[in-house]
Amino acid sequence: MVNREVVGMREQGRVERARELYELAMFGGDTSALDAADQELDAVEASVSLERGKVLHVRFLNDRREDPQELLLFERAAELHHRLNDASGEADALFWIGCWHQVVRDDGATSGPYFERSYALAQSVGDRKTMSYAVRHLGFAEQEAGRLDRAHTLLAESVTLRREIGFMAGVAAGLVALGHLSAETGDREAAIGYLDEAQTTAEQCDAEAVLGWVERARTEI
Repeated sequence: MVNREVVGMREQGRVERARELYELAMFGGDTSALDAADQELDAVEASVSLERGKVLHVRFLNDRREDPQELLLFERAAELHHRLNDASGEADALFWIGCWHQVVRDDGATSGPYFERSYALAQSVGDRKTMSYAVRHLGFAEQEAGRLDRAHTLLAESVTLRREIGFMAGVAAGLVALGHLSAETGDREAAIGYLDEAQTTAEQCDAEAVLGWVERARTEI
């Protein structure tokens, strides 16, 4: 889980540093400090934009009411992370741009390149969590296109990546996806096995929302 106190202290530290740099430029005459101040504030804005976009996305999942600010926030985060040469942050933002197109707009053709770029960037810096998200949604795209073997490969890779980093709520979610896919292929036994494991994993990490997904999946198979 995110340590919000640590993150908050880090962002506050960036704001304080930007203030110091402003004063250095304003009163000390060192205008070169302005570029450094911009970098500090860009980093804060990038983080805030990305997280605010994610909040709006969860709201969309709950009420299915599109907020046009969601995409703008993700695009701004991607722009800023790119400017800062933060490959991990850019990969995360690119994933969410793709997710907006795929989930909010049901536009798989537009979303695919964002997921692919996100995966490649995340892989370049060893960001397995973002890789797991990007490959998961590439798997959904393959499933939607009827390429079920390829979909299984990608969804299974997502689960493996999440196991490697101990992202167990994500593992449980991935197992639910594999359960749905197995049911779609007619392998009910495999589907039940995935859902049983998903339920156990979700219970162990208190992923209440995923437990709801498991229950709904069981009624569907």
